[in-house]
Amino acid sequence: MNKPFVKEMLTRYWFNATLAVMFVLTIIVLTMCSHCSKPEGMSREESEKYASEAWQKAMTQRSEQLKPMWENRVMKAGEWSMPFDVKVYGEKPEDGRSLYISMHGGGNTTPEMNNQQWENQKRLYTPAEGVYIAPRAAVDDWNMWFRPHVDTLFAQIIQGAVAFHDVNPNKVYLVGYSAGGDGVYRMAPRMADYWAASSMMAGHPGEASAVNLRNIGFMVWMGEHDAAYNRNRLAVEYGAMMDSLEQSEPANYNPKGYAHKTTIVEGCGHWMNRADTAAIEWINDFERNPRPEYIVWRQEESGLRDCFYNLSIPKEEMAPGKEARVSFHKNVITIVHNDYNTLNIHLNDQIVDLNKKVSILYNSTEIFNDYVPRKAEHIDASIEKRMDSEYIFNAVISIVNGETRAL
Repeated sequence: MNKPFVKEMLTRYWFNATLAVMFVLTIIVLTMCSHCSKPEGMSREESEKYASEAWQKAMTQRSEQLKPMWENRVMKAGEWSMPFDVKVYGEKPEDGRSLYISMHGGGNTTPEMNNQQWENQKRLYTPAEGVYIAPRAAVDDWNMWFRPHVDTLFAQIIQGAVAFHDVNPNKVYLVGYSAGGDGVYRMAPRMADYWAASSMMAGHPGEASAVNLRNIGFMVWMGEHDAAYNRNRLAVEYGAMMDSLEQSEPANYNPKGYAHKTTIVEGCGHWMNRADTAAIEWINDFERNPRPEYIVWRQEESGLRDCFYNLSIPKEEMAPGKEARVSFHKNVITIVHNDYNTLNIHLNDQIVDLNKKVSILYNSTEIFNDYVPRKAEHIDASIEKRMDSEYIFNAVISIVNGETRAL
């Protein structure tokens, strides 16, 4: 055999083998480096265990705080007191009871008249199943159901119903008649992240916007001849506005938002002869989605908030008319609109896969693409802030003046 030929073949063999080994080693190193870029944080299993224990501890403490108020049937927050009546109907489902918060009419009148309206509201609706709570407004005024203190008192009522009646927080409904209907027009969008659905009966919308209602069911009930304050005309206009919002939904969103129904009861004035009781069955078909694909959050003058679903802002940035719109699709978050200097996006493993990088798009530009660590401090903060088992977050991304970072 030709020795130079053999030598050349061996040289080529070892050269190719060396290249192959170097290629494999390069792939291994690159893979290891990509994993090394993951920030330190909890594993999903560690996070879920910590969250479960932290929630049980917090709920036990909260139950102890609420128990005296629940037993006395009076919720208190600062200077405000809200008496409430509780009735329980039907057998408890396996996934927990429903809760109905039902607001009475009256308004800017005597305490005696508002008390009478409260008594009427206690027996106005009788769901087949659920905890039916009729609160008594803390003040006697036209805006009694949408003053700023109402948010805190309603949140406490929900927490108490979860603690003492095993209510499913995803099956909470808001209804109201007359001045209570005024309250629904305002509080349904303002606290939309608390409700599965809501129904307005015989109320006046004022200047309330409907855009926050995207992820809940909403009903309008009005007597054909309920012309005081143009309530009947405004109810029809509100229904048309909801039609427009639903029709303007992007085609790729499934399910579409702004589920609604408007019912004008023929021949009736302010009293609808209990035709509106059909609303209870309609809203009961909905369950809250605490992790919607698309969030629309507009601040209203009647009451400002620093958090909505899994979004939050600094309190000093709360102002009427400010708005944020954010969509979520797998691990891609798109900022559709943002009026805030600081916008925090709270995450967990039900919203995105935190074992993978999260991407944020704004104005068609990617402003973030990185891993977001799970942290116990975020779990603790979200439990303290929301006291809602569906709003426990273990990761946060903050956008501050265009700069984006994981906290």
